[in-house]
Amino acid sequence: MLNRLNRLRLRHLGIAILSAVLIGLLWQSDEKRGIDPAADLRGPQEPDSFVVNGEYRSFAETGQLSAVISSPRVEQFDEQSLADMEAPRARLIDVNTGLPWTLRANEGRYQLDSDIVRLSGDVVITRTLPSGSQGELKTPHLTLDNDKRIVHTDAPVVLTDPHGVTRATGMQAWIDERIMELKSQVEGQYEAPSNR
Repeated sequence: MLNRLNRLRLRHLGIAILSAVLIGLLWQSDEKRGIDPAADLRGPQEPDSFVVNGEYRSFAETGQLSAVISSPRVEQFDEQSLADMEAPRARLIDVNTGLPWTLRANEGRYQLDSDIVRLSGDVVITRTLPSGSQGELKTPHLTLDNDKRIVHTDAPVVLTDPHGVTRATGMQAWIDERIMELKSQVEGQYEAPSNR
């Protein structure tokens, strides 16, 4: 009789443990885990989508086109609000004069929610100078804040125009104001214009 009573208690204990485990599993299955089945299939480092010959356009408050950023291949990561671009090209249009600044680089990372593009690898900016000639800036990496309409870098820069070459470390430029500030270690070589 005592043996039968122990078996009955053991059975009830087993049923109680099994019930607790099943309730725990059911409770956890009802929780939202934030798992994206598509992300599970493609892996965490793979893009959510990609665009071939993609183009992003930005407009000023007045409705004028202020920037066009293009790339032959763009990989988009929706959760991070990022777009990685191969060989990005950009045309930043001065909203006051309509004159463009053109940018090119080997790679770009576009933070879509803040409208910031980080360019890297042989970054080149070309713009028309007040004299009508072309000026060029080269740097290894550059950040374009399209919302504030500025470009900046802490890397070495080389500025070339028809009258000389200027080297510096670090630069910030305001697109619409057509102002450029060189940060440090500024050196320049200039040719005096000939008076003929």
